[in-house]
Amino acid sequence: MKLSQFNFKFSNDLIAKYPAKHRDESRLMVLHRDSGKIEHKIFKDIVKYFSEGDIMVFNDTKVFPARLYGNKEKTGAEIEVFLLRELNNEQRLWDVLVDPARKIRIGNKLYFGDDDSLVAEVIDNTTSRGRTVRFLFDGTHEEFKRTLFGLGEMPLPRWVRKQNEPLDEERYQTIFAKNEGAVAVPAAGLHFSRELLKRMEIEGIQRTSVTLHMSLGSFRVVDVEDLSKHRMDSEQVTVMEDAVSMVNRAKDKNKQVCAVGATTLRAIETAVTTQGRLKTFEGWTNKFIFPPYDFTVPTAVITNFHLPYSTMLMAVTSFSGYEHMKKAYEQAVKDKYRFGTYGDAMLIL
Repeated sequence: MKLSQFNFKFSNDLIAKYPAKHRDESRLMVLHRDSGKIEHKIFKDIVKYFSEGDIMVFNDTKVFPARLYGNKEKTGAEIEVFLLRELNNEQRLWDVLVDPARKIRIGNKLYFGDDDSLVAEVIDNTTSRGRTVRFLFDGTHEEFKRTLFGLGEMPLPRWVRKQNEPLDEERYQTIFAKNEGAVAVPAAGLHFSRELLKRMEIEGIQRTSVTLHMSLGSFRVVDVEDLSKHRMDSEQVTVMEDAVSMVNRAKDKNKQVCAVGATTLRAIETAVTTQGRLKTFEGWTNKFIFPPYDFTVPTAVITNFHLPYSTMLMAVTSFSGYEHMKKAYEQAVKDKYRFGTYGDAMLIL
């Protein structure tokens, strides 16, 4: 398929700037792959589509406050530093994006905090916008991380709104977030409340987790018409034995296996065997899922409504089928479903 096939009529007014008042009360569109039938529900109705022994697989990554504001040495020019990943905790090395990039060169020192309490030195150029920096800090790694994250803010996407608010500290995070390392939240998981998880437990719907630390690679612009030529940035994945055994046991019993979000879908498909079984995995993936693609593990997917041309849209379209997704998105635009991270949800069965 081609990039141009993932454009659709869209207005920025449909992008949700704030989350729903209650996590589990976003709108839910249910898309049936066998018939193309579409239903309109509230997210907490999702338990009606699953039964005892079915399993939901979540991404338990935790977002860290990755966006920092500081000043360049001598000139005092304001700069924004976006933390991507920690390279070496002893040397305090991080890969970062800087803006404006043209003003930041190797050897420059960057100062953060009202009293310049944290200093970083640029030691390498990694991309046109990216840099590797060494933070100069005396103290333990725990003290350093506490200082670093205390100066940062949650990395809310700019297309949502330009500044963080107190509610984002809680709502730009899933309630089951555990393993720190993501710079973007797995949005499909945001719809789950503690009350909904309890209802699932009562109904006998099982749950387990994998970890995929979202980086900016998931949001990087696809700039080639031929999708087979696009290269995803690598993201860190962990699939543990308990998830493997639970998922494979559900498959053996012909129960539903629901991937909660496109990131979970990527993690599962990274760790699948040629026999269609889930296996343990710890490492990095640059897997890019786009149609046509054969899935062997998941039987259902929960996802948000994604923006045109996005890699997440391509991944879930691979699961639903192109024509079904095209029809569903036309309906979503017509009915003013909310798009993006804080938007409404879709269940694909």
